[in-house]
Amino acid sequence: MNDLLGLYSYWIVIVLMMAGFYVVISSSNLIKKIAGLNIFQTSVFILYISMGKVDGGTAPIVVEGSSNAIYSNPLPHVLILTAIVVGVATTALALALVVRIKEAYGTVDEEAISESDNEL
Repeated sequence: MNDLLGLYSYWIVIVLMMAGFYVVISSSNLIKKIAGLNIFQTSVFILYISMGKVDGGTAPIVVEGSSNAIYSNPLPHVLILTAIVVGVATTALALALVVRIKEAYGTVDEEAISESDNEL
């Protein structure tokens, strides 16, 4: 039981991932779908950051006289910073597309848009 509670960051990842996935598949509102994708994306960020953590690890700065130091890997954190920037840009583009869809169809509901396309 203690082992399962010790992995609380992974439980948070699972809950956030399933919540975001549920919002994406259950909602027909495009804004809610974008919010669900952002929640899903945040769970992936947390997963990668928690995998990069090493117990007892320090920053990878070599200090004279300490040959047995354990270093944390900084690469996952750097990659996540890049992914956050890409995620913000993708979200901005998706919201801009939703604005254009709202102007063209008068709604952001996926089912109403599909019905109006089928009528044409």
